[in-house]
Amino acid sequence: MKPIYILLLIIAYFGLLLLIAHFTSKNDSNETFFKANKNSPWYVVAFGMIGASLSGVTFISVPGWVQSAQFSYMQIVIGYLFGYFVIAYVLIPIYYRLKVTSIYEYLKIRFGTSTHKTGAVFFFISRVLGASFRLFLVASVLQYFIFDAWHVPFEITVILSILLIWIYTFKGGIKTIVWTDTLQTLFMLIAVFGSIYFIMNQLNWSLTDLFASTEFKHYSKIWFFDDFNDKKYAIKSILGGMFIAIAMTGLDQDMMQKNLTCKNTKEAQWNVLSLGFILIIVNFIFLTLGALLFIYAHKFNIYIPVVDGSVKTDLLFPEIALQSNLGKTIGVLFVLGLIAAAYSSADSALTSLTTSYCVDFLNIENKPKNRQKAIRKKVHISISIILILVIISFRYLLKDNVISSLLQVASYTYGPLLGLFAFGIFTKITIKDKWVWLVAVISVALTYLINDYSVSLLNGYVFGYELLIVNGCITFIGLLALQKRK
Repeated sequence: MKPIYILLLIIAYFGLLLLIAHFTSKNDSNETFFKANKNSPWYVVAFGMIGASLSGVTFISVPGWVQSAQFSYMQIVIGYLFGYFVIAYVLIPIYYRLKVTSIYEYLKIRFGTSTHKTGAVFFFISRVLGASFRLFLVASVLQYFIFDAWHVPFEITVILSILLIWIYTFKGGIKTIVWTDTLQTLFMLIAVFGSIYFIMNQLNWSLTDLFASTEFKHYSKIWFFDDFNDKKYAIKSILGGMFIAIAMTGLDQDMMQKNLTCKNTKEAQWNVLSLGFILIIVNFIFLTLGALLFIYAHKFNIYIPVVDGSVKTDLLFPEIALQSNLGKTIGVLFVLGLIAAAYSSADSALTSLTTSYCVDFLNIENKPKNRQKAIRKKVHISISIILILVIISFRYLLKDNVISSLLQVASYTYGPLLGLFAFGIFTKITIKDKWVWLVAVISVALTYLINDYSVSLLNGYVFGYELLIVNGCITFIGLLALQKRK
C-alpha cells in the first residue's frame, strides 16, 4: 500500500473525529471537559472503554508477543476480570460517594495534602509513560511505512500525531472522548476480524481448520504450571493481572474519569463488569490473530522487520497488512484499526492528565471563575509538549516488546498507588502525611532491587507482573511506620 494512500486515509479518519468533536464540544466549560456533565450512557462508555483498554499496544504488540509468550497473556487477562470486580464493588462506590473530579482527591480526604500530591505525581508519571508507550508504537509504524519514504524525521511524525489529538480534544475533553472512543473501538474490532478473515482465506482455512492445525497448537498454549520460577507461571500471572487491572484501571484517573461520567454508581459498575468479560473474548481474538500472522509469515517466507539492529515482532502485523499480497482491503482495515486503537487511549490520556494537573496540583476550582478555562487550556498544551518529548526519547531508549515494557513499568509506577489506596480503604489508621512521598520513593527503589536480584536471592525466582503486588505491600508496610502515636 503506497504511503500517500495511507496518509489520505488517516486524514479522512481524523476529519470524522473532528466532526464528532464539533457536535460534542459546543459547550466547552470545565464541567463538560472534566465530567461530561455526568450524563454519559453507561453502555456507550463501556463500549468505548474496550478501545481505550486495548489501545495500539494490544492491536500490534499482543499479536507480536505470541512468538515468545504464546497465549500466556490470557492468564493475565483472566486476572483482569477479578480486578474489575474489586473496582466495581470497592472503588467505584467510594468515588461516587465523595463526588470527586480527580480520584486522588480521596487521598486528600483520607490522609492529607502531601499524600494527595504523592498519589497524583505517581499517576502523572504512570500515565505519561503509558500514553507515550502507546503513541510511540503507532508513530513508529507510521514512520516505518509512510514517512521514511519521504525522509520526514521521526520527531515531526510525533509532533503531528500529538497535534491531531490536541485539536479534537481541546474543547470537549472527556465528553468528546466518550463518543470518539465508541467509533474508534468499532473500527478496531472491524479491523481485527477483517484481518483474520483475509489471512485465513489466503491459507484456505476455516475456523475448524485453524484450531485443529499443528501450527496453531504450536503457538496457543495458555496455561503454564511447569516452573514456579518462570514469569509466565499461571498463578503469578493471574494475580499480577488482577492487581494490574485494579491499579491501571481502578486507580488511574484516565480510566476512571470515563466511569465517573456515568449517571450513578450502579451504571458505572455495569460498565466495569461488562468490560471485564468482553476483554477476555477480545484478547483471545487478538492472540489468535497473532498466531495466524506467524503461521502466514512462515508459510510465505515473510521476514520480521529489523529496526536499528533489533528484530521488532511488533511490526510483523503492519508488514503483512501493508506489504504482502493480501490486497488493499486488509491494508485499509489495518490503518483504520491502528489509528483507532492508538488514539482511543492516547486522547483520553491527554485529557485525564490535564484534569489531574488542574485539580490535584493547581486547585483549579479555587481559582477565579473567569480564569479557569484559560488555565485548563494552557495545561492541555503543556501536557501535549511533555508527551512529545517523552515519545521521542523512547526512539533511542526502548528495545523490548512494547506491551512487555509497558506492564513492567506499571509494576513500579502504580505500586505506591496500590499501597496508598489499600491502606486508606482497609485501615482506619492516621499517619504522618508529610512523609508519605518518601515511603513511595523508597518502595519503588526496594522493588527495583528485589526484582534485579531475585534470581540470586530467591533461588532462581523470576518476577512477572506480580511485582506490582510486592511494590504495593512495601508501600503499605512503610505507611504503618508513619502511624501517629496516641
